[in-house]
Amino acid sequence: EVQLVESGGGLVQAGGSLRLSCVASGFTLDDYAIGWFRQAPGKEREGVSCISSRDGITYYADFVKGRFTISSDNAKKTVYLQMNSLKPEDTAVYYCALDPAGSANTVCMGTYDWEGQGTQVTVAS
Repeated sequence: EVQLVESGGGLVQAGGSLRLSCVASGFTLDDYAIGWFRQAPGKEREGVSCISSRDGITYYADFVKGRFTISSDNAKKTVYLQMNSLKPEDTAVYYCALDPAGSANTVCMGTYDWEGQGTQVTVAS
C-alpha cells in the first residue's frame, strides 16, 4: 500500500521560512511524479509545486514562483518544499500527492493516485 507522510508544517511569522518533507513508501517504481497541493479554509485545493523523478522537470504555481523550491531525493523517495518569504495567504493545509504515470504538470493539475494526510502551515501577520 502506497503511503505518503508529510512533516515540517507549523506556525511562522510572515517573511519566515519552513521546509516541508513528504516520504513515500509502499512502491518500488523509480519513475513517478510527486508534489504539493494546499487547501485553505473555504477555498479549493490548488497545486503548489510538483516534480518528476525521471527527468527532474518541475512545476510551480505563479503565486509561489521565486519563493518556494521543490526538490527530491529519489533514493529516499522523499520530496521537499522549501518555503521562503512566507505570506499570511500561504496559510493552508499542505498535502503531498503522487502519480506513478504522470508528470509534474499533470500532478499539479490534479491528476494523481495517492495523497497524504496533510500538514498545517500557518503564517502569522
